[in-house]
Amino acid sequence: MTQKIIAGVDIGGTKTRVMACRDGRTIVDEVLVTESWRIRQIEADAERLVSIIADLCEGVASAALAVGAHGCDTDEQCQHFQTLLSARTGGRVQVVNDAELMVPAAGYVDGIGVVAGTGSIAVARTQEGKMLAAGGWGWILGDEGSAAALVREAARAVRGALDRGLHGDPLIDALMRELDTDDQTKLGILLNETRGAAVWGRYANAVFDAAAAGSPLATRVIAEGGAALAALVEVLIERGANASLVVAGGGVIAEQPMLMKAFVEAMARVAPASRVVLLREPPVIGAMALAKRLFADQYPSSRIGA
Repeated sequence: MTQKIIAGVDIGGTKTRVMACRDGRTIVDEVLVTESWRIRQIEADAERLVSIIADLCEGVASAALAVGAHGCDTDEQCQHFQTLLSARTGGRVQVVNDAELMVPAAGYVDGIGVVAGTGSIAVARTQEGKMLAAGGWGWILGDEGSAAALVREAARAVRGALDRGLHGDPLIDALMRELDTDDQTKLGILLNETRGAAVWGRYANAVFDAAAAGSPLATRVIAEGGAALAALVEVLIERGANASLVVAGGGVIAEQPMLMKAFVEAMARVAPASRVVLLREPPVIGAMALAKRLFADQYPSSRIGA
């Protein structure tokens, strides 16, 4: 049994990371562009993901597979994807929302996971195991505190400033540089032409650069983004989530200390007793932790290593 493969997958809005180990040794660690394989047709996605894992593992089926999937926002969606994957692998499979990888990736069993990357969502489980989710509605309706939403709110702040005849805020020039224009009237047109959260999210650096340059507009946008993420956590706490631990991860909050600081400050108001942790490990480590638990349940006498 020591030669059996276990695999973990983190399907993010932009990137997918696949990791697998055999006998305690990592044999696969690959990053793919999510759009290169996921077409949002669940049966086709299941077929393609299993094929990718099999190719990376040289045709050896995994005995345990755990997947954190962006867009699996209900128990029913997770279970459906899980059933399809299980039918194609023959091993034990667990599918959760990608935010649920935050807590196990940080080395914990129970808590609230918050993702702020291309999109944003907060996820937890009740004592009975029911999934609780807040946010994750997409960048047009929400995704508060995500890269795309920060750009959206920054553009609205710039629009308001320009309407009032205020032209000196560093955020205005920073956003114009990102969009490669010197015409303020084209900001809306250019953003409207660049559809998609991943594309908008690439402009988020302009917001943080402007805040570092002293922009009141950018500073406010970041503070509001952190507060909006904390508000998602507050919703879960009100619905019965364990408030003792909150683990935040995702590209934008992990890479931008100003957003994490705003989130921590807002959490101190929302739930002062909560311990707030920034995930330092890649979320796929959480998928591997879940896969190891599946493997241990199925093969309790086997050694799977680190």
